[in-house]
Amino acid sequence: MHTLLKEIRQTIVPERGSAHGPLPPLLLAMTVVTGLVDSFSYLVLGHVFVANMTGNVVFLAFALVGARGFSIPASMVALGAFGVGAVGGGRVGANLAHDRARMLSAGTILQAVFVAVAVVLAAASASPMTAGFRYGLIVVLGVSMGIQNAAARKLAVPDMTTTVLTQTITGISADGTLAGGSGSQAGRRGLTVLAMFAGAIMGAACIVNSEKVYALVIALVIVAAVGATTRALGASEPDWARALD
Repeated sequence: MHTLLKEIRQTIVPERGSAHGPLPPLLLAMTVVTGLVDSFSYLVLGHVFVANMTGNVVFLAFALVGARGFSIPASMVALGAFGVGAVGGGRVGANLAHDRARMLSAGTILQAVFVAVAVVLAAASASPMTAGFRYGLIVVLGVSMGIQNAAARKLAVPDMTTTVLTQTITGISADGTLAGGSGSQAGRRGLTVLAMFAGAIMGAACIVNSEKVYALVIALVIVAAVGATTRALGASEPDWARALD
C-alpha cells in the first residue's frame, strides 16, 4: 500500500529533479481529454471513436458484415483522419525532439486549434446531426487525437500513452508480484485508467444530461491549459525538457 500511494503521489506531484518533471500529470490531463472526446464521438457521432483506433478497426469489421449501427465510411474516415493527425504530430516531434517542453506545447497548441473547430461545429449543428457536420467532426477530432497520440509517443513517458489502456491494464496484473514480476507500477497505471474513466464520465454526463458541446468545451480548456502550463514550465529549459538518450 505504501508503494502504491508513493507511485500515485509521484505521478501527480513529481519529485524535483525527476527525469520526466511535470510531464506525467500533464499527460494524465490529456488522458482525460481522450475520455471526453471519445465519449462525444461514440454517443453523438454514432458508434465511432476518434481516439481509440483499436475500437474503430473492430467497428469496421462489424460494419463490413452488416451489423446494425456501424458505418464503414465513418470508421474509415476516423482512421484516416487520425493517421493524418499522427503524421502532423510526428513532424512536430521530429522538429522539436531536442526540447520535450516545446514539443508538448506546440503539439497541444496545434491540437487545440482542431478541438476549437470541433466546438464550433458541434455548437452549430442541429439535432439530429446532418452528415456534413457528423463527418466534419469526425475529421477534426480524429486529426486532433492523432496529434495527441504522436506527441505522447515522442515524449516516451512510461505508461503515459494518453489513448491506449490495454497494455496499461495488462501491466498492472502481468508485472505484479503475483505474476512473478518485480512491480506493476499500479499507482501510475491505475491513475491513467482513472483519468480516462473520469473523462468519459464527464463527457457522457454532458451529453446525456446537458449540452453535447460541453464535453468538447471541457476538452478544449484542458488542452489549452496543458499547452500554456508546459510552455511556462519549460521556458527556463529545465533538465526534464531535454531529449532522452
